[in-house]
Amino acid sequence: MMGGDDPERALVLTYAPDAVSSRALAAMLALDDRLADTVRTTSEPMLGQIRLKWWQEAIAGLDVSASPAEPVLQALADDVIAQGVRGGDLAVVADAWGELLNDELDEAAVARFAVRGAALFAAAGQVARAAADDPVRLAGEGWALADLALKISDADEAARVRSAADKALQATLGRHWSRNGRALGAMAHLARLDLAGVPRGAPRRVARALWHRMTGR
Repeated sequence: MMGGDDPERALVLTYAPDAVSSRALAAMLALDDRLADTVRTTSEPMLGQIRLKWWQEAIAGLDVSASPAEPVLQALADDVIAQGVRGGDLAVVADAWGELLNDELDEAAVARFAVRGAALFAAAGQVARAAADDPVRLAGEGWALADLALKISDADEAARVRSAADKALQATLGRHWSRNGRALGAMAHLARLDLAGVPRGAPRRVARALWHRMTGR
């Protein structure tokens, strides 16, 4: 996954059709980073679930009340919720991250975790006014699962997640993306290169993203 200071993330954000869409995508990726840190720094699963539950309720609460004094939530309120995205639709991302705190990551849990990317991409596509036939949700699933596959130590689980990620990405990357959806399409292409073992910073990655920006392929 691209981190907040990753040059690839900065590049992808320039693919958004306007500044509003770029800020919205950045805010949602910052949320995803924070939730990832919550899981990564949790030693007790029960405590982790409590922390994620707080995030879930706080995100959903943006639909009905002002944001708490928390920078990630304030950015969501200002740059995402204000653009018509429902907090309730984004709150499922926190629930999806909770799957990693369970004992087993079986096929059903993998599918539930994939909602992380589907919800983020759907919301970003809504703000950017991506075309109805841009495969945003499926690309988001593949992006989320590719990120997870590279971080799992259990070989069987990693293979299961990698297979699901590859299936989702292969179904989206042969499609033509609208100009407004190309930031998300580029993220999917970069996720596919992650699975292929192409290292960050490789010229092939930048070239692939740029080609997608120009052609939608």
